[in-house]
Amino acid sequence: MTEDWQQGGFGIYVHWPFCQSKCPYCDFNSHVTANIDQDAWLQSYLAEIKRYSDLLPGRMVRSIFFGGGTPSLMEPHVVGGVIDAIGNSWSLANDVEISLEANPGSVEAGRFRGYREAGVNRISMGIQALNDRDLARLGRLHSVSEALRAFDVARSTFSRVSFDLIYARQDQTLANWEAELTRALGYAVDHLSLYQLTIEQGTAFGDRYNRGLLRGLPPDDRAADMYDLTQTICAAHGMPAYEVSNHAAEGAQSRHNLIYWRYGDYVGIGPGAHGRITVAGRKFATEAHRAPGKWLAEVAKGSGDSAKNEVIGPEQGLEYLLMCLRLAEGLDRKRYESLANRDFDPVKLAELTDLGMIEADNHSLRVTDKGRPVLNAILAELAGD
Repeated sequence: MTEDWQQGGFGIYVHWPFCQSKCPYCDFNSHVTANIDQDAWLQSYLAEIKRYSDLLPGRMVRSIFFGGGTPSLMEPHVVGGVIDAIGNSWSLANDVEISLEANPGSVEAGRFRGYREAGVNRISMGIQALNDRDLARLGRLHSVSEALRAFDVARSTFSRVSFDLIYARQDQTLANWEAELTRALGYAVDHLSLYQLTIEQGTAFGDRYNRGLLRGLPPDDRAADMYDLTQTICAAHGMPAYEVSNHAAEGAQSRHNLIYWRYGDYVGIGPGAHGRITVAGRKFATEAHRAPGKWLAEVAKGSGDSAKNEVIGPEQGLEYLLMCLRLAEGLDRKRYESLANRDFDPVKLAELTDLGMIEADNHSLRVTDKGRPVLNAILAELAGD
């Protein structure tokens, strides 16, 4: 019997929680520390892989993603040890995608060759801006020239390379962003993640914003214009949005992220990592202890998880809705109805269709280009009783 998760696939997320410095906009679970016993971390990762493979035997892994933090600070033998353990615990798909996030300042040609030899076949690089002033404002340790040198190293070592940019930055104009994005698309890149700067509470930027010290942020209408311009320019370069913030050439979509958005199963290993796993037909949300030291200590006791909560049927339908409507391809209505034990309100569907926000038939539902900028409002309408 086919379980629902198989429609999205199965992947492994490995969180490396360390960075060289903490970026002021970042609310990820990342930490700065001087001394890291990388072999101790490897042993803890291996223990968690063993625990999860005993719980979820016989699966095929379609993707492995090393995220962070700054995984390009990991020693290649640690990355290789994790990949080998995953391959020995489950089957790897013939076209398995193995991604590693990298910051330009931590890129070394020798280290990248080590990652390739370990099995990594895709790099996701956090460049963030092609402007030295803005890189400094964002707390990045690299310059534009260093970023481009690092990109060249990555491109010469790996066949698949993505990089991230942030827009709607302080004092950024529409013309600035158009020039920067066009320049980015001129490089040999097949995937771009393009994020609007958001001010998160609990970050250095959040604190500055609260005190009125984060000046020059573009008004909402200019940020919306930047989003619209992003869609137009990327589509013209053969890299349309396949998800709200992600653009790719045909066949270059991030397979790992597609597992999330298609509501597959994924194991989350490492401090603060989240997972969704199906055990004996029951879906569970897992979360690991956030503090690195606490996580190591708990793994030594038998499990790094701080929480494991069952996701009951209607909640699965809501999660599927929230994830899958981020995709240009939309969702499968029969799958939604099976998970949520309900269909959508036909009146709301008709209203949203008449407004040009969605397209729906008996089989699928997707948000249109017009609707995507107000996705959260559409989701609220569709999820309501």
